[in-house]
Amino acid sequence: MTPAVPLVLLGLVDAAFSGFRAYAGRDARIRKHQGNLRAAGRGLAVGAALLLAPALAAALLLLTASDQGRTYAALAAGGWGYLLPLALYAAAVLLSLAAYFTLPFRASTLAMVIGLGPLTLLRPLAVAVACVGALLNGGGAPALLVGAVAGAAVLCVEPLVHRRWYSKVQ
Repeated sequence: MTPAVPLVLLGLVDAAFSGFRAYAGRDARIRKHQGNLRAAGRGLAVGAALLLAPALAAALLLLTASDQGRTYAALAAGGWGYLLPLALYAAAVLLSLAAYFTLPFRASTLAMVIGLGPLTLLRPLAVAVACVGALLNGGGAPALLVGAVAGAAVLCVEPLVHRRWYSKVQ
């Protein structure tokens, strides 16, 4: 089994949240459900386009490899090593989101401040740890390359969405 499908799904969900984060706090209206959905959709679209880069990198590695079976096995092993740290990070984010949505107002605000805020700042570190995981799990240089390209792609979604749609919003 390949880790590609869970990694793509995780990347797309992260992209939607990145679009939301680019928009969050930029609209003073109380009811901003449509704006939130639109921002998440924009993040999802940008993320889907950017996630083509690691797919292309993996395809080029496979097409140019002298031993495609070995390269595929290395990429799959690296993918599982990449997925594990990101799954743990995503679980922490989901736990914080669950606390935010289910707890009373003050406790949910605390969950946002001590959970979601720092976790957002730790995204680049989570990607770096995932790259190391891809390398250490037997993926070698091919998995590290694809992981670094994927990491750069997901980390670029929020700045791109912000710059394209929300940079002039005060």
